[in-house]
Amino acid sequence: MSTVELNISGMTCASCAARVEKKLNKLDGVTATVNFATEKARVEYGDPISPADLVAAVESAGYHAALPERSPEPTDEPADPAAALKRRLLICVALSVPVIAMAMVPALQFTYWQWLSLTLAAPVVVWGAWPFHQAAWTNLRHGAATMDTLISVGTLAAFGWSLYALFWGTAGIPGMTHPFELTIARMDGSANIYLEAAAGVTTFILAGRYFEARAKRQAGAALRALLEMGAREVTVRRGGAEQRIPVEQLLIGDVFVVRPGEKIATDGVVVEGMSAVDASMLTGESVPEEVQPGDQVVGATVNVDGRLVVRAERVGADTQLAQMARLVEDAQNGKAQAQRLADRISGVFVPIVIALSVATLGFWLGTGHSVAAAFTAAVAVLIIACPCALGLATPTALMVGTGRGAQLGILITGPEVLEDTRRVDTVIVDKTGTVTTGSMTLIDVFAADGEQPDEVLRTAGAVEHPSEHPIARAIASGALEKFGELPAVAAFSNLRGLGVSGEVNGRVVLLGRTRLLADRAFDIPDEINGALLQAESDGRTAVVVGWDGRARGVLMVADAVKPTSAEAISRLKQLGLTPIMVTGDNEAVARAVAAEVGIDTVIAGVLPQDKVETVKRLQHDGKVVAMVGDGVNDAAALAQADLGLAMGSGTDVAIEASDLTLISNDLRAVPDAIRLSRKTLSTIKGNLFWAFAYNVAALPLAAAGLLNPMIAGAAMAFSSVFVVTNSLRLRAFTPSR
Repeated sequence: MSTVELNISGMTCASCAARVEKKLNKLDGVTATVNFATEKARVEYGDPISPADLVAAVESAGYHAALPERSPEPTDEPADPAAALKRRLLICVALSVPVIAMAMVPALQFTYWQWLSLTLAAPVVVWGAWPFHQAAWTNLRHGAATMDTLISVGTLAAFGWSLYALFWGTAGIPGMTHPFELTIARMDGSANIYLEAAAGVTTFILAGRYFEARAKRQAGAALRALLEMGAREVTVRRGGAEQRIPVEQLLIGDVFVVRPGEKIATDGVVVEGMSAVDASMLTGESVPEEVQPGDQVVGATVNVDGRLVVRAERVGADTQLAQMARLVEDAQNGKAQAQRLADRISGVFVPIVIALSVATLGFWLGTGHSVAAAFTAAVAVLIIACPCALGLATPTALMVGTGRGAQLGILITGPEVLEDTRRVDTVIVDKTGTVTTGSMTLIDVFAADGEQPDEVLRTAGAVEHPSEHPIARAIASGALEKFGELPAVAAFSNLRGLGVSGEVNGRVVLLGRTRLLADRAFDIPDEINGALLQAESDGRTAVVVGWDGRARGVLMVADAVKPTSAEAISRLKQLGLTPIMVTGDNEAVARAVAAEVGIDTVIAGVLPQDKVETVKRLQHDGKVVAMVGDGVNDAAALAQADLGLAMGSGTDVAIEASDLTLISNDLRAVPDAIRLSRKTLSTIKGNLFWAFAYNVAALPLAAAGLLNPMIAGAAMAFSSVFVVTNSLRLRAFTPSR
């Protein structure tokens, strides 16, 4: 089997993606998933199918497909479809507002107002709604109906009848008005125009499409952010000299230098030097890893405090960073997109309305009425079936819901996200930076018999103060916080990989691993060994301090649990969700943190691809999975999960790959986000129901030929007011925290 990724264009909604997917899967031996958000199809195929056959299948469905370019320019920024849609929307708003105002307010209906309405509405219906007309034509050729079909048929019917009434009826005579009356009576349709309906529906639905396109634009940003994380330049040794070159020119076998604070350019092995490497963004491990000659290092991780010389072993597309980018892209392509509710309703509603319109025409002609009366009734059915509120149903609820979410530190990207929150039953949480603070903190100080904990901490803090190592900074910060100032240290020395030494108040102090003190023949009391074992079982990093030939105490450092994490986990359980911790940290640390916050299931020591596999396994078991994370190592799992939630304090990659972003660093925002999303979704569903219900109720009047312009306008106005009012109720949402 071979795999190819096709770029698909011409899709306007999720049902288009479903149609392309269905067409591809009809081919023998082909398995395809189409993602509407990224506009890509991931296809597995075997003989005798070729990529050209796949492209032809997509083209036959009415869409365009292209094979990916061999070497796309990374500097090329993809065109933003939302920008063009915004221009179209703003022009339509400017043209539509006067048309709607004149139709609804009799005082504005001057002598030739109807002709000004036609002049303003025509560009909106023809040019503004052109994307809907194109999509409707594509749907028609393939025997399908979506919301685009409903919009196109309704607006063209309203516009077409208005043209007839103006040029061949009596609506074009000077001084014609639409009086404000709701009389139910048969009337000559040649005196009625529906330009405000045609222009208003087009504009409202364009607004909804614009908000959707803006959210959709973010789908590919995760990959761009991930690829930008790597080093740009590298200091390489060639010909006996060091030179700076772009990282793209680095070859396998090249030896390069990494200074303190620099990113490691690519995956390789250390050949000289010792240092601590911060790999937390990639692995989630909260403690920097000590490396020495012979150890493997990964590109995009940060060299903390020593000079390293590394030999490149993997470059370009073979590095771990590039593999993670592929994981994110695969997860996004494979992610099941929720079908838009309006499309699903339209798929049933549109054929019924068209059938009813034809039946109405036939009935009136068959019962001996005039052709004008028959067409009036038939077209009225089409006009009333195109609800203005349908265009408001989703965007208004989304705007109010997302606005309230932003006030609470919750960013929702789009309507598809809300559909997923309703079904979520399992929540995977990362540890570092999500449940914990993500930075090393001094947790406890143990003093040997005869020693004072304050003296142990003051002395240790003084020695660690000159060091840049994260553990050293945690100890020094803890001491400074307690004492305000620390004794001066002399003869400071960094004993790479073991610890540090320095002279405080005339005595030489050693601080680091037990081995450091044992090598210097220090006496290590039993209670010190006991404290070390206890710290290890509690998942903490222990540092021993000693002077004058004896170990004096143990300082315990850990990635501290956020004070609100336990409450957040409790609230997730109250929502009926099962929390699971999945982390790159070791088992002891993970279990200690999980026990503290109330999580029963822990999967520790996993790599980024293992997190993705964990999500897939749970999904395969029938679970609907939400993933909460903040690091680069979480990005692929966030994209793979049914619902991805990124902590706002996390990396750009994690935020871009997620569906919901929690601006606050408070895990309690997760249950609030799920509650708000569910509430917003239920509001959208209520809006859609009433948007159709008001107009469906008027269909019998239209079929009976009793519909006048004011009833049509009132039905649209009342349904729109209801939808907006219903959406505004979301402003009252209150967080549980």
